[in-house]
Amino acid sequence: MKAVLTLPLLVAVISSAAAQTSPPKPVVTGLVLDPTEASVAGARVSLRRADGTVLAITTSDAAGAFQFERLAPGTYKIGAEHEGFQPATMQTRVGLRSPASVIIRLNVAEVRSEVSVTERAAELSTDPAANRDTVALNRRALDDLPIFDQDYVGTMSRFLDPGSVSTGGVTILVDGVESSRAGVSASAIQEIKINNDPYSAEYPRPGRSRIDIITKPGSSAFHGTFNFIFRDYHLNARDPFALRRPFEQRRIFEGSLTGPVGRSKKMSFLVSANREEEDLRAIVFAEGVSGVIQTTVLAPARNTEISGSLTRQVGEEHLISIRGLYTDRAIRNQGVGGFNLPEVATNFEDREDMIFFNHRGPITGKFYNMFRFLVARQHTPTTSVNPGPKTVVLGAFSGGGAQGDRLQTENHIAFNEIVVWSGQKHTVRFGINVPDISRRGLDDNTNTSGTYTFSSLADYRALHPFSLVRQSGNGHVVFIEKVLGGFVQEEFKVRPNLQVAIGLRYDWQNYFHDNNNVAPRGSFAYAPGGSRKTVIRGGSGIFFDRTGPQPIFDLIRYDGYRLLQYVITNPVYPDLNAVGPTSVVRLDPAVKLPYLVQFGAGIERQIANSTTLTLSYFGTRGVNLFRSRDVNAPPPPGYLARPDPLSSVWRQIESSADMIAHSLEAGVRGNVTRYFTGMIQYILGRAYNSTGGNPAMGPRSTLNSFPANNYDLSGEWARADFDQRHRFNLLGTITTGRYFKLGVAVSLYSGQPYTMTTGRDDNHDGLANDRPAGVARNSLQGPAYADTDVHWSRDFYFVRAKKEKGPMATLGMDAFNLLNHPNYAGYVGVLSSPFFGKPVAAFPTRRLQASVRFRF
Repeated sequence: MKAVLTLPLLVAVISSAAAQTSPPKPVVTGLVLDPTEASVAGARVSLRRADGTVLAITTSDAAGAFQFERLAPGTYKIGAEHEGFQPATMQTRVGLRSPASVIIRLNVAEVRSEVSVTERAAELSTDPAANRDTVALNRRALDDLPIFDQDYVGTMSRFLDPGSVSTGGVTILVDGVESSRAGVSASAIQEIKINNDPYSAEYPRPGRSRIDIITKPGSSAFHGTFNFIFRDYHLNARDPFALRRPFEQRRIFEGSLTGPVGRSKKMSFLVSANREEEDLRAIVFAEGVSGVIQTTVLAPARNTEISGSLTRQVGEEHLISIRGLYTDRAIRNQGVGGFNLPEVATNFEDREDMIFFNHRGPITGKFYNMFRFLVARQHTPTTSVNPGPKTVVLGAFSGGGAQGDRLQTENHIAFNEIVVWSGQKHTVRFGINVPDISRRGLDDNTNTSGTYTFSSLADYRALHPFSLVRQSGNGHVVFIEKVLGGFVQEEFKVRPNLQVAIGLRYDWQNYFHDNNNVAPRGSFAYAPGGSRKTVIRGGSGIFFDRTGPQPIFDLIRYDGYRLLQYVITNPVYPDLNAVGPTSVVRLDPAVKLPYLVQFGAGIERQIANSTTLTLSYFGTRGVNLFRSRDVNAPPPPGYLARPDPLSSVWRQIESSADMIAHSLEAGVRGNVTRYFTGMIQYILGRAYNSTGGNPAMGPRSTLNSFPANNYDLSGEWARADFDQRHRFNLLGTITTGRYFKLGVAVSLYSGQPYTMTTGRDDNHDGLANDRPAGVARNSLQGPAYADTDVHWSRDFYFVRAKKEKGPMATLGMDAFNLLNHPNYAGYVGVLSSPFFGKPVAAFPTRRLQASVRFRF
């Protein structure tokens, strides 16, 4: 209903803007587009006379729009250029009236191994999407930098802000449509960005939690890339928790091919394929009844992805494309490592098919339309290797069986409809986002034999567990998930050096009966003086959360009748037929969708011809954050019995937690020195909240966070799980000569906190998260993290006369964790554990990776 009511508002806004911007003289407006479904923001657009004389220069805004005002009748040439694309020029005729909007389409540049920052001056712009604290990697940078296993999303994730990530996980946009991953092979990706236009009303989440992926378009000429990547255990350093280097090997075969369809100049194709074969070993470091357990377990994985797309230009201004994706993944012995012994392994498979459809082109006059549509299906079974009951000894080992059998299916669609209106000083952008309408299914056969939890090895020897979780009944669930959003945003130039953007967004999700999710957004950019070498930016906005499907699955299947979950304290061990009062999952009647209030201000300064310095402050307030609470837990002071003895856990999903985070960020981008080109980022930050979990690690980590005492939440306000005081990232290339060019990535982070627990269940709620009296959550400090990765490559040209435009081969070598710095993880906070205060796992040691690339 509210979405319908906004239509008159949209019409009023557009009509008002049009009335205010009737030009006294003809105006030329236009859009800069790439051959994909993305606008090109920040393009340098020039207006010239027919003889080549430059009359004016501007920059395309967030929608790719530009304009030149007060033009005399005549013939003009309009040119556009942007890093990573070939320059393009179009001619237009101006009469007594303004001509139709000009569409300038940029084709991908045939770049090889140049640096990602051009020699042209780093001109600053007041457009909302031209913020210089954007982290962006174009195709050249992706080829030159050390990217582990070509996992570009993983590499970029180090620049995300975990406090801005939604409960459902990181937001990934592929050509403007939300997706679970890139959907093409690595060589078919053109550009990746983080924090582009951070306060835009078009997106549900802030820019610092969103990864934008732009794929390569088709081409009018044949071009191809083939990559082979190889790693072997002979080239790796030994893991500190392994007795010896285990046999490991990884092979990646990946490539893409693009070109015209037949002799057509308006229809092209892109085919990409990726095959990953990984034979790794999980490292177990635990303690059993007979002492320390150190072993390795083979955990092979296979992944095949094939995608193909067709792009068709209709007329001079419309573009239609369709892309299909097939994915087949399989992992054996998943979940083994650290305390998890080989018998708790599961075998995982995932089959997914997707089809993307995109259309863009003008509607009429100054209106431009973009429509994007996705349809997908997914089939994901997980099977336990060992069907026996699971045994968990806190801080020592997990064995028995995995109890992880389940089948999850999904059939869903997503689409965007966005309209852009461009005027003399105004650009209005409005539309609807439907990130998910899906039919989701789950067959839950987990814990049919139960999971027994022991406080210590002594209790395990005495066969005295403190809890048993077991399930029986009907675990089959099917439901329809609906997630909808709509927005309107206006960008207007108050003065030539001052631009303001204001927007309004509405988000809605079914099952959570919260219909008042209106989110205003606003930002400004001001360039004092006439040199445009300094830009001051600021903005704020409200960003509503959404949960993903997991809590809805829980609400339906744990209704007390369908799937019966028994949480039994002090059970008999073993008892495969144990039953008791069943558990229930319910929503708090006052539940609301959580939201963030994020605000910030910053200054950008061009300090050299191609170098920019940024200094920014960001503040984030999380309101109504999710957590779970057992409202049927035994009450104090004795914690003797549940208020309703006929029921077990009443897990109530609440929006009762809060968060406050502050960060000060400094960055340098461009030609930092004579020899180094790239980006350097330092963040000084602090984050406190009253719920556990790291949203960047997946939705279950936050929604399943229980307080230590369900009746006393005072100890929950503490450092967030993802809180790190200092973060330093360096990403770029070092060039000192013709044959010496290194891609370098350096990450230096302060340690994250972890929680001290007793290992006992003194309050008899079935959970082992009790803390000593007076000890708050996350009171212990984890270790710092340091990593240095490098990439070296050498190009070989088959036709030296053509060099960059001819066929070539590239040999490369990567070293990850070059200095072999030990980065320990998995610190144990359980007081009853023999490993208390010690790590039981480590991030990977030094690994060398060889690669061969052929390109034409």
